[in-house]
Amino acid sequence: MVITIINFHFKGGNFMHQARQIIDDIYYIGASDRRLNLFENIHPVPDGMSYNSYVVLDEKTVLLDTVDKAISKVFLENLDAVLNGRKLDYIVINHMEPDHTATLAEVFFRHPEATLVGNTKTFSMMKQFFDMPIDGHTLVVKEGDTLNTGKHTFSFHLASMVHWPEVMVTFDTTYKALFSADAFGTFGALNGNIFSDEFNFETEWLSEARRYYTNIVGKYGVQTQALLKKAAPLNIEYLCPLHGPVWRDKEKIAWFIDKYSKWSSYTPEDNDVVIFYGSIYGNTEDAANFLANELGKRDVRNIKVFDVSTKDPSYLIGEAFRAKVFVFACSTYNAEIFPKMEDFLLELKGHNMQNRDVAILENGSWALLAGKKIKEILSTMKNINLIGDSIAIKSALKEEQLSSIEKMAEDIKEALEK
Repeated sequence: MVITIINFHFKGGNFMHQARQIIDDIYYIGASDRRLNLFENIHPVPDGMSYNSYVVLDEKTVLLDTVDKAISKVFLENLDAVLNGRKLDYIVINHMEPDHTATLAEVFFRHPEATLVGNTKTFSMMKQFFDMPIDGHTLVVKEGDTLNTGKHTFSFHLASMVHWPEVMVTFDTTYKALFSADAFGTFGALNGNIFSDEFNFETEWLSEARRYYTNIVGKYGVQTQALLKKAAPLNIEYLCPLHGPVWRDKEKIAWFIDKYSKWSSYTPEDNDVVIFYGSIYGNTEDAANFLANELGKRDVRNIKVFDVSTKDPSYLIGEAFRAKVFVFACSTYNAEIFPKMEDFLLELKGHNMQNRDVAILENGSWALLAGKKIKEILSTMKNINLIGDSIAIKSALKEEQLSSIEKMAEDIKEALEK
């Protein structure tokens, strides 16, 4: 495929812009923020964040979503350059979250002739965020409705709770491009390459795509599955999310959709084991490392070990959605679960984690209660299978308990081989 580099002219002169052609009359006009430290003020984004927006230059022009205020300057320059003096006919709002609508009022102020396209919940939520004179400027769509703009016909599909109630996705039937809102997004800034086939997505981006889905949307697996069912018959050739790269290779799109199918059905992506430990003075950590070593001696591959006190929970959640078997190695703290471990377990519960095999290793100097209380939390989660017997350590692992560690390693290996 040949992508044309276009030098736009805007009202009599060269105009600086960073817009990119996706195909024919569809353009990418988003940008990236590398100064952002925490997405949604909670999730670390060491590689920044991209905010995507798209324009279709048909007989009627269409803007699909706006962007976060952090990149408003570049976005507005891109929009002006692509429109090149043409009026803006439609603004499609697939998602009302502020990282996608912070510039909506400014765009509408500049283009008061535009018609805003959304569903009933879109406009209800819009009134909560903005005081805009939108009466007479709205087109309310429902499931399956279409909009013809000349060469293009767009169909609208509701995707409630992926991950807000008003979310919808827009499908261009001409080029079979799905504008997918937050679905199929990733953490991370785009670095000149806006297409997923321009770099090794699996090695460079997959972990951040997983971390994005599991933390932002992961709770809503049932709703994501419903969206995937709607998308299945569309024969998608372009996948245009609001974060991360654009997809234009059908085989790679199918591969990525399969990842979403696993994550949203809480099916382990990899047949791996992850050890999560919460240790106060290092003795529980020692036991976790002994177990990891025993697993390695048994030719168990790709073992991961995480200290829940030092690793941000968003990374732990991503790993949990990936792996098949968990080990929780935890100290008792004030007759409760070690706080960082308890926080992590409640995060897993809050994200509807299910369908996993779990082993428990607990520690306590005078009150062995961590294991009992971990099991209480796990009992509220679906299809959590406890592997073998839990191991109880009093203060520090002793030589006579090494056989129990070895037995747990055998049980975990057996669970991985099922």
